[in-house]
Amino acid sequence: MSVITLKLSIYMRALSKSTIYCLRALIYVASKNEQENYVNIGEISEELNISFHFLTKTFQILTKKGLLESHRGPHGGVMLKKPIKDIYLIEIVHILEGEDFFEKCLLGLPGCGSNEPCPVHGFWKNVKGSLQKEFEETSLAHLSKGIKTKKMRI
Repeated sequence: MSVITLKLSIYMRALSKSTIYCLRALIYVASKNEQENYVNIGEISEELNISFHFLTKTFQILTKKGLLESHRGPHGGVMLKKPIKDIYLIEIVHILEGEDFFEKCLLGLPGCGSNEPCPVHGFWKNVKGSLQKEFEETSLAHLSKGIKTKKMRI
């Protein structure tokens, strides 16, 4: 396993499954955003094989936080409230995982720190700064571009 694969694996394990599903759904919405139409939640659920009820619950949170706009009805769904170039992964992670995501112990142990470290404390301390920087610099525009131009899957 390469170092890059190992780091990516650890990064994704640090995020909750809910956040990973939500990121996939938002990348999908971003890839459809050029049309400036609402994207049907049923379509997102079907295309990504993510529970409709999970998406509606999570999208309610994102709507309350001002990231999404939602509309009910036959032509309803969700739409991003800001241009995709202005929505960075860090904002999504802070909404779904909490503002203190990068301060938490990777293993979830309370009181983990220099005085009482967990087994992965040193490693996590070294990589979380670079992870935070990548999340601050990566926008939905960057991620959705791969869907459109490189036929990447989500």
